[in-house]
Amino acid sequence: MWRKIFFVLAVIFVITVMIQVFLAGLATFVDPANWMTHIAFVKIIEYVPILMLIVSFSGKLPKNMKWQSVGLFMLIILMYATANIPNAGALHPVIALLMFWMSIVVSQKGWRYAYKPDDA
Repeated sequence: MWRKIFFVLAVIFVITVMIQVFLAGLATFVDPANWMTHIAFVKIIEYVPILMLIVSFSGKLPKNMKWQSVGLFMLIILMYATANIPNAGALHPVIALLMFWMSIVVSQKGWRYAYKPDDA
C-alpha cells in the first residue's frame, strides 16, 4: 500500500511541475499578474517530495528512491535560490527542466516498485 501511495505522490508531483511551468508561461506571455499564482502554487507543492520521502520509509523502498525524493526537494530549494539571487534567474528554468525529468524518472520507478515489485 505504501509503495502505491509513493507512486501516486510522484505522479501528483509530475503534474504539479507541469502546472507550475504553465503558470510561468501565463505570467511571461499573457499577464504578469500570474506571477502571484506561480509563487503561491509552489507553497502548495513544495512539501510533496518530503511526503514521498516519509512514505518511502514506510514502503521500504530502496535508498536510491529515498535519495531521489531528497533530490527533488533540493531542486525546489535551488528554485527558491535562483528566484531570489540576482543574476541566477537564468538557472531557474534549467532547474525546472531537471525537476521535471527527475520527477518522471521517480514516478516510473515508483510504478515499478508499486506494481511490479519482482521486476524492480
